[in-house]
Amino acid sequence: MLRPWDLQIVLERGGAIPAWQQIENAIIDAIRRGRLTPGAALPGTRDLAARIGVNRKTVQQAYDELAAQGWLTMEATRGSFVSAMLPVIENHVTQAGAAPATTDFPLRGAAPDLPVIMPVPGILRFDDGTPDTRLMPAELVARAYRRALLEASRRNRLGYGDPRGSLALREAVAAMLRADRGLDCTGANICITRGSQMAIYLAARLLAERGDAVAIESLSYPPAREAFRAAGAITLSIALDEQGMKLDELEALCRHAPVRAIYVTPHHQFPTTIVLPQQRRIQLLALAEQYGFAIVEDDYDHEFHFSHRPMLPLASAHGFGRLLYIGSLSKLLSPSLRIGYLVAAVPVIKRAAAEIMMIDRQGDPVNEAAAAELMTTGALKSHTRKVLRIYAQRREFLAAALRARLGDAVEFLLPQGGLALWVNFAPEIDVQALSLRALGKGVGMTPGQAFATNRHKTNGARLGFGSLDETELLAAVERLAKAL
Repeated sequence: MLRPWDLQIVLERGGAIPAWQQIENAIIDAIRRGRLTPGAALPGTRDLAARIGVNRKTVQQAYDELAAQGWLTMEATRGSFVSAMLPVIENHVTQAGAAPATTDFPLRGAAPDLPVIMPVPGILRFDDGTPDTRLMPAELVARAYRRALLEASRRNRLGYGDPRGSLALREAVAAMLRADRGLDCTGANICITRGSQMAIYLAARLLAERGDAVAIESLSYPPAREAFRAAGAITLSIALDEQGMKLDELEALCRHAPVRAIYVTPHHQFPTTIVLPQQRRIQLLALAEQYGFAIVEDDYDHEFHFSHRPMLPLASAHGFGRLLYIGSLSKLLSPSLRIGYLVAAVPVIKRAAAEIMMIDRQGDPVNEAAAAELMTTGALKSHTRKVLRIYAQRREFLAAALRARLGDAVEFLLPQGGLALWVNFAPEIDVQALSLRALGKGVGMTPGQAFATNRHKTNGARLGFGSLDETELLAAVERLAKAL
């Protein structure tokens, strides 16, 4: 039974509903939810009035009305009680503020197969290739954000705007893509999103519906796979070799079944880090023309390339007739800033904006204005050059530490870019079991099987090095060696 002192009522001062009626509504709600059971004693009028800061007569008025409606019974010598004549309502709330454990209606569909990995104190994690947010130029970003906020406030630009994103940021992104990646685009070809994952989800919504076949590499980015499945698509696995996607296998698939779209990460294949060679890029574009499928090119970490100038995207050669290009600014600064972009033909961008109107309405105008300033002033490019040197050193450091401590238990090729290594463990090592033992030693890793499409088998793991400094990398490798 709920004790009298558990009855907490918060009044809306100066509202349209009188205080006595707010008290009445709160008590009725508590009875209906089962928090006040039949026969439960209520606080005295003087006590409740003192605790919620009203006149005693206000509480008495509420109690009198509740008694008149049959919710309460009043006993002159004992006090006020919930009517014993009311039916008992099962109490689904175990503690104040706790959410019910079950629902009274079925949920449709299946939940995406995407475990949420949260930071755990004392655990060093080889993530899938996130940046080190400690390297973000926080003061520079803060000044840009402050200027953007003040300017937007003065010009009355903090209301609703363009669902495609601010024109300033779209034009800044377009200028960067033209100069650095050879894309023939303008701001009209760009839709700003909350990170690249939102852009992938939009691409899936626009390209696939129930029963459509979408080709994905046998090891691929799980959130992309789940986005297409959520749209109703059937995902078909295309094998990889040491040069990336096996296009002969894709061509054979196209001969036997209509393929609606293909999702690829050609610059640094996710998760293996392989760069798709030029010959296969040309072949992929030719297959798209021959069989009429769309290409979703996810260029998630184009800036992080160490050995030579990054290879230009597929979109630089093919245009946007059959191609949607996705990128992100989040890895350059911080994932929490949530700025990605979708680049495509104008009709595709207009449709993407219509989809955004249903789920998000628009992005963050202040955040976008600050990002546009960092891009147009060259601050973002300067920051990129700085962190690129740091990440290159961490890549070399992790590779050396793995060779020294794990020896023949692992083999890997030093990637040309990206923020992670793809490591293949010796055949006798159970990577799934190893990951559990490693967690017990204080280091987290994601087995390669988590990236597998349609039960493809792998004995590898993706070990991100970007978010850990050299001291942390050494400690993580030592813990992994102990688990091994």
